[in-house]
Amino acid sequence: MLRQLFEWTSPAGPRARLSVLIFHRVLTAPDPLYPGEVDASGFDAICGWLKKWLNVLPLDAAVNHLKNGTLPARAACITFDDGYADNYSVALPVLQRHGLTASFFVATGFLNGGRMWNDTIAEAIRLTDKPWLDLSGIGLAQYPMGTWEDRRSALASIIGKIKYQPVAQRVELTGRLADAAGVRLPSNLMMTSEEVMALRHAGMCIGAHTVSHPILAGLPDDEARGEIEESRASLEQILDERVTLFAYPNGKLDEDYSARTVQIVKGLGFDAALSTEWGSSSTGDDVFQIRRFTPWDRTQLRFGARLLLNLRKA
Repeated sequence: MLRQLFEWTSPAGPRARLSVLIFHRVLTAPDPLYPGEVDASGFDAICGWLKKWLNVLPLDAAVNHLKNGTLPARAACITFDDGYADNYSVALPVLQRHGLTASFFVATGFLNGGRMWNDTIAEAIRLTDKPWLDLSGIGLAQYPMGTWEDRRSALASIIGKIKYQPVAQRVELTGRLADAAGVRLPSNLMMTSEEVMALRHAGMCIGAHTVSHPILAGLPDDEARGEIEESRASLEQILDERVTLFAYPNGKLDEDYSARTVQIVKGLGFDAALSTEWGSSSTGDDVFQIRRFTPWDRTQLRFGARLLLNLRKA
């Protein structure tokens, strides 16, 4: 039944619509700090549903079809942002089991032992054995650490306060936070260059996602251009091929990237770029602002229904 609804909502040709799903991590098991993040079992179920309902395409091929008005019926793509190690170790085997392809957008500054600023906060909160995390010394508050609910609340609050700081200030603040937590942080959260290459050799697409995952809308044009261009150059050196796709960090127009950012990406010669604005895309839409969405529902019917509703959103 759902397959027929997808076929009716997105027929082949000029009236077709492209659904692009976005993920970040696929955990090996449920995580009390991130209860909404998909784990291997949940991702396996999602891949089964997508295989049954949709025509999952490589993103580069889908972009060409989108430009030419030749998308097949029920067209969809799967994407991952940031470059987490579990993309290779957990997500890839599930994708391969289902015969599906995906695209991985990599923030290159964190490859080979790096760690994203938000993960420094998360792991400090996860690993600290202190009953209270006192961050008054860095202009924040004191946060109780007694329960997982306390820790989740602290994580959301702290990220909200630091997210839109300049990159250098984010790094300084998160480093001082980790010191206050008194923990040893992991260095294996992100992929290695070899794992990125292995994804490509497995038939996956690789795209650029900046070097340090900044808020591009807040950067001068030359700095934004440098972040984008350097990330692509790093990936092209790893892969020994042209990198044609880009995803805006965080991905909300005017909040995280701007119309100027779009022009920079176009000027650098990318073929397409992806936002995180909800909805689907059709022929005639801007391929440098392709929409993305992933239902958060855990049951097949609700997941499919929400994906159908999003497909109708222009």
